[in-house]
Amino acid sequence: MERPARLLLLSELRVRNAACDVSMSRSLLTWKRRLSGPVYHPFRPSVSHSVLVSEIISVREEEEENSSKGTDDGSWKKIKEREGKDCRRAFTVLYVERCQQHRWRCAEVTFTCPEGALCQRWVGIIGEQLAAIASRPKRLLVYINPFSGKRQGERIYEQKVAPLFARAGVSTHVVVTERANYARDHLRTEAELQKIDGVVCVGGDGMFSEVIHGLIWRTQVDGGVDPTGPDEALLPCSLRIGVIPAGSTDCICFATVGANDPVTSALHIIVGDSQPMDVCSVHDNNTFLRYSVSLLGYGFYGDVLSDSERKRWMGPARYDLSGVKMFLTHHYYEGTVSYLPARGIMGTPRDAAKCRSGCVVCQQNGKLLSEKAERYEVDEASGSESDSEWRTIRGKFLAINAASMSCACPRSPKGLSPAAHLADGTTDLIVVRKCSRVDFLRHLLRHTSKDDQFDLTFVEVHRVRRFRFTPRHCQSDSDLDLRENGRRQIFGQICRDHPACGCVPAYSSWNCDGEILTHAAIDVRVHCQLIKLFARGIEEPTVFEDLANPCAI
Repeated sequence: MERPARLLLLSELRVRNAACDVSMSRSLLTWKRRLSGPVYHPFRPSVSHSVLVSEIISVREEEEENSSKGTDDGSWKKIKEREGKDCRRAFTVLYVERCQQHRWRCAEVTFTCPEGALCQRWVGIIGEQLAAIASRPKRLLVYINPFSGKRQGERIYEQKVAPLFARAGVSTHVVVTERANYARDHLRTEAELQKIDGVVCVGGDGMFSEVIHGLIWRTQVDGGVDPTGPDEALLPCSLRIGVIPAGSTDCICFATVGANDPVTSALHIIVGDSQPMDVCSVHDNNTFLRYSVSLLGYGFYGDVLSDSERKRWMGPARYDLSGVKMFLTHHYYEGTVSYLPARGIMGTPRDAAKCRSGCVVCQQNGKLLSEKAERYEVDEASGSESDSEWRTIRGKFLAINAASMSCACPRSPKGLSPAAHLADGTTDLIVVRKCSRVDFLRHLLRHTSKDDQFDLTFVEVHRVRRFRFTPRHCQSDSDLDLRENGRRQIFGQICRDHPACGCVPAYSSWNCDGEILTHAAIDVRVHCQLIKLFARGIEEPTVFEDLANPCAI
């Protein structure tokens, strides 16, 4: 039987003129209203409230409002009475309150004490417990992209996030980016990482990508590791990353928190949550290209991104228009996909269980992969990367996708791979073979339905640790250049503008977390739990129901 937590303090205090028994342990703050009479009322709402100490934001003393101050005539007697009595007899606790759709809000409750010494004792004990939480950040480096989404990044931070940081006593150094890749370059060269506890980016997925590129690169260089080597065992980043959504899609925030809400993300940062995340490194002929944390898409999703980039003036609506256009165009591409299956781990891409807060699959697979890391590196160094384990798929494809997370967003709540995990050291490789427009539409519609989206004859899904793709008509960039300089350059524009002519393009572009990769042949490797976020994963609905507490009695 589990022993009850030892109480640090127990007092009778008042909340909104109601007498309450208030208790404090190392893990829980509880207040329970005292019943006014012996009669039991079975339909009376709950009068007991509990708040986890780890989810208390701050505590502050309050000036007690004197109910008789309206009759205070400023006489010498009244002044002497106030001087002889400590007026600080109330304190307010700010804490996390859960709302619907995984949103968090800052709630507060004020306790009135019978004497000032007791009030100071309560404030001191709560403050000590909060200071003892080592995972909470005290100094943050904040990057704001003023051009993300609807250009509201600065306003969102100043009005919704900065006041919360100030209440929690978190100091910040704010940098407003001036150009593309400004945050990446600043992290690589100028940022003093030893003086901060985390990095926060205010913007969209592109801003997050800049931060991880700069932070991962800096970590490898400081640790003496080559960040560009395709077979290097990269060092995990010690600093956590916070994401304040202010972009067009904010897929990363939605998949790790469950809501695209700045206040919710700020509260996760304040309480010091930590969520590890896998990162994929993308290379072409041993040349480093980019890191990816969510989606790598070739074919349909690459074409949609390439076409939408020409329509940025339309805003988010450009994705819908480009998606319809590419669906009607129905381009397919020939090539070879080779992949290294993830063996001996928990979970499959078609599991019903999804990656949630405290995911057992991520924890278990992370341990297994770390134990096998040394043996895996030896196999790679010896050149015997178990060629017999590699699998190959050849043919004509409408789409080749690699999802390192569910890739869920408000438009697609299930995502591309609902059972993909954030930190299990794998990615889900989804191959959509050439099929009719009707069948491909069935596949796309299943992203928004409850049906198994992989239960189609022309769709394959594999959980892999590494994969390579080589297009048939473009074995290398030099071949691509030769073709562009030949007759395809003459008819290329005509074919792009009039796809009904039946001329199938030889290659597509890769959609790498919303950025275009023009290299068609790539080598992708998953690095298990390379970064950490100020998040805890999406919580199950039952957690919200059990811990939901109103802020007043």
